[in-house]
Amino acid sequence: MDTVSPPEPRTRVEQVVAGLNERIDRGHLRAGERLPSIRAAASAFGVAKNTVVNAYERLVASGRVESRPGSGFYVSAQGPALRAMQATAPGPVPLEAVDSVWLLREQLNRHYDVRVGDGRPPPAWMESSEIGRHLRPSLAAASESYGSPDGYLPLRRSLALLLAERSIHAGPDGVLLTAGANHALDLIIRQFVAPGDPVLVDSPGYYPLFGKLRLAKARIVGVRRNPDGPDVAHLEAMARASGARLFFTHSLAHNPTGCSLTLPVAHRLLQRAGALDLRIIESDPFADVLPAAQARLAALDQLERVIYVGTFAKTLSASLRCGYVAARPDVREALRDLKMVTCVNSSGFVEGMVHRLIESGCYRRHLRRLGGRIEAAALQGRAVLQGLGLPVFGAPRGGYYVWCGLPETCDLDALSRRAASRGILIAPGGLFQPDGPAGPPMMRVNVAYLSDPRFARFMSEEGAGT
Repeated sequence: MDTVSPPEPRTRVEQVVAGLNERIDRGHLRAGERLPSIRAAASAFGVAKNTVVNAYERLVASGRVESRPGSGFYVSAQGPALRAMQATAPGPVPLEAVDSVWLLREQLNRHYDVRVGDGRPPPAWMESSEIGRHLRPSLAAASESYGSPDGYLPLRRSLALLLAERSIHAGPDGVLLTAGANHALDLIIRQFVAPGDPVLVDSPGYYPLFGKLRLAKARIVGVRRNPDGPDVAHLEAMARASGARLFFTHSLAHNPTGCSLTLPVAHRLLQRAGALDLRIIESDPFADVLPAAQARLAALDQLERVIYVGTFAKTLSASLRCGYVAARPDVREALRDLKMVTCVNSSGFVEGMVHRLIESGCYRRHLRRLGGRIEAAALQGRAVLQGLGLPVFGAPRGGYYVWCGLPETCDLDALSRRAASRGILIAPGGLFQPDGPAGPPMMRVNVAYLSDPRFARFMSEEGAGT
């Protein structure tokens, strides 16, 4: 006779989470109501204050609670709507066409019960494999099959909550998971750029994007980047002159300048984009360590003409190739189909790991530490550059990068080679300009490494300051 295993005992954190969830469900704690202080909750549950902190972080990650710095934790007003949205399971999709994309979609989405046309063995055949036995239980579900082409649903739910904090309302079905931001950009270029098409980009801007566009045989058109964001007048002139209908930009903690878009510039940019029928691809790799209320094009536009690209590479690990796209339904579905055709799917293993870090509250704690490190490094880095007499472009804040000026007479290529011979990597500014070096010599520096005295010593010996 089968026996039923007793449930595993809950940890203290899980007990606190369950207790507070029950109070919210029963209406004892209502939407907008402040939760007990850390000290009061610790006393009420008979646990340590750190246990309550961890429990509150889990509740924030789940969307039941929101954190208001300096004020406390409050029951989220979005909770009931989000739970209803998450509980809705997708139903069978009407058959519109029998082609390779349809078949691949159905093998991944698994809408059908009798799957004689499937190209893969049943998931149950794989559960007892050597890999399955060594997987953590939390990742086992992500390892049973190729999974949905949209990406791991629990992570998409978590991302929908994070996006809502930034006032970007996409929902889980508005998010497509990718193998990093570069994969997302590659999909967007494949979908929207044909050989010879003019494409607008930040100048200076993200140099790997330039390589992808050249690979697609696009005609790259630079848009001048000011300390407060793209030069809107220059963008309009370049769009009208070239006929471009696509603009790739990096709004906050911009790579390479470190500067961020301001709200007035964002409004003007979207107004002109509407008049020019311009689609905008907004990259936001540092979003998780920047204030949620900062100006974002996707929040102002609500994904009507903006495609929003995010990643965990800058805030978690570059080795965990996990990113995402938030877009309106027709764009997201087109990118999903392209993802299936080109790489079948992103990694459910990685997506499961990232989701577990978010759900457990570990990710938010990590972000607080990371934000503190970035701020401390930036303060120290600015002091180093000031001591060297090297001017900084604008007022960078929140990311890793500073766009640093050098004397007009500096041969930056030669300087870079001499630095390399000393084991010092310098990123010449010409790499970040789509048309090559222009104007005074500049270099991108990462504040995380400016504390190494070898850089300051080398630059002093070179007399590189102004």
